[in-house]
Amino acid sequence: MSSKLNSSRIRDHLANERTYLAWMRTAVALMGFGVVILRLRAFHPPSVPRPGFGWKLGLIFAGVGLLTVLFSTLQYFAVRRDIEEDTYEPPDRWVILFSLAITLLGVGIIYFVFMSSFEIYLT
Repeated sequence: MSSKLNSSRIRDHLANERTYLAWMRTAVALMGFGVVILRLRAFHPPSVPRPGFGWKLGLIFAGVGLLTVLFSTLQYFAVRRDIEEDTYEPPDRWVILFSLAITLLGVGIIYFVFMSSFEIYLT
C-alpha cells in the first residue's frame, strides 16, 4: 500500500469490511435459526414417535451458516486484494449461489411447518 492516503480506496475497504460483517451477522442468524429449529423439536407433542424432518433442517441451517462464514471470509480477502490491485469485478456467482441456498432453506421451512401440522392430526 502506498504511504499517501487515498480516500476513495479507504471508502472501498471500509465498504468491504461492512459487507463482511453483514455476512457474519447472516451466518450467525442462520446458525441460530438452525438451533431454534432443533430446540423446537423438544416442544413437539410426545405422541409423535418418530424424529421427523426438523433435526435435519436445523443441521442444514447450521451447516449453511458455517459455509457462509467460510465463503464470506474468502470473499473479503479476495475483494481486499482486488481493491488494492484495482481489478474488482462484482461476484455474480456467489450472489446466485447464496440466493438459491436460502430459497431451498425457505422451501424446507415451509415443508417442515406444513408437515408438522399434519403429524399432530395423523397420530
